Amino acid sequence: MRLTWETAEYPGWWPVSDKATPISVETQCSERIWRLRDSSQDGEGSCGEGIRACGDPKRDISFPGASPVGPSTVCLAAYPSGSGKRIADIDGRLELAVSCQPARVSEGEGDNIRNLDYLRASPVPYMVYTRKAPRGAFRARIPEFQESICDGN
Repeated sequence: MRLTWETAEYPGWWPVSDKATPISVETQCSERIWRLRDSSQDGEGSCGEGIRACGDPKRDISFPGASPVGPSTVCLAAYPSGSGKRIADIDGRLELAVSCQPARVSEGEGDNIRNLDYLRASPVPYMVYTRKAPRGAFRARIPEFQESICDGN
């Protein structure tokens, strides 16, 4: 699993609040990428308060129960440590709750199969530790997935 986002932090005297891009949640070997947004960002859907990603009725089902989700169903939600409710407030760690599962884990046939699976839904949230890196720094590089394990050979 890989979570990435960019944050612009402004000094306290500047009249603009800190800003952040949506959080991208990627998993190894899957082409499905989730985008978690907060109330300060425009984007697809409005399925609740806090940092969340809405389900897609064509691609997701609820957990438990396997019933279809609606466009206002929260499938992924992030809960930062502390009192922050925006992506720009994340510092150190967060809990990631997954409450949906893919309706289909793959699509296509033969050599054109696309994996659409993602993190396993669970009543217990995933604990994710975060790290800040200045833009352009060597340690700011996003970790690469090892794609060779996805070949299935």
